[in-house]
Amino acid sequence: MRKTRVFGQLMGVQGMVIGDVTMQPDPDGDGEVLVVSVRPDARSAGRCAQCRRSCPGYDAGVGTRRWRTVDTGTTRTFLEAAAPRVQCPDHGVLVAHVPWARPGAKCTYLLEDTCAWLAKNMALTAVTVFLRLSWRTVAAIVARVVQDLTGKTDQLDGLTRIGIDEISYRKGHRYLTCVVDHDTGRLVWAHEGRNKDTLTLFFDALGPTRSALLTHVSADGAEWIHAVVREKAPQAAICLDPFYGDLRIMPMWSTFGLVGGYAV
Repeated sequence: MRKTRVFGQLMGVQGMVIGDVTMQPDPDGDGEVLVVSVRPDARSAGRCAQCRRSCPGYDAGVGTRRWRTVDTGTTRTFLEAAAPRVQCPDHGVLVAHVPWARPGAKCTYLLEDTCAWLAKNMALTAVTVFLRLSWRTVAAIVARVVQDLTGKTDQLDGLTRIGIDEISYRKGHRYLTCVVDHDTGRLVWAHEGRNKDTLTLFFDALGPTRSALLTHVSADGAEWIHAVVREKAPQAAICLDPFYGDLRIMPMWSTFGLVGGYAV
């Protein structure tokens, strides 16, 4: 099996043609890096990076570019390709679309998606050490992945047991009202403020049909939370956050399957 085919399988990218695989001096160190020469296939080439429309070429851009991808073993690995510019009727002159990376990114989809998953499950410092990326690079990757996925998934779908609490940030008593999904542990909604109007915005986004599916809502003793829940989801059992609860309500947590509770 040719090495180009092997690396094609490892990269797992559709619409990419691999030309060559070489070891080259590491520009940031004393060792070597693995450089995979690639190009978009005929169906992916010459397209706008924003709308994917086929567009006429404009110029050669900055020439050859490199995109960092996941390491091959312990060796840093890069994809290398020409970066011509095209002229889109809607978006103007911009670098042509490449199937292995997001527009404007210096890392591939594979590395960015891996980085975002690790950032969700590990401390940021550990992610930077493991992937050999700077703190700023990791933060930019997470922001780019979140922006790319925004609107593609419904964070409020399938909620049955939720937790509601407020959290302060910065100075001057600024608060965010946060809602988490107890079944997955995910933060599913947050908005500035901590009052009835703020929480009502969440239930307006959830809608009456999905609000009726809620079975349990955990919260502290704030009356503004209880009042809105009783109005918008009267069928849901309100469970006190364990931080504010006492031994008398422990049987209630056990009954509702919320032993240990959950504090945002």
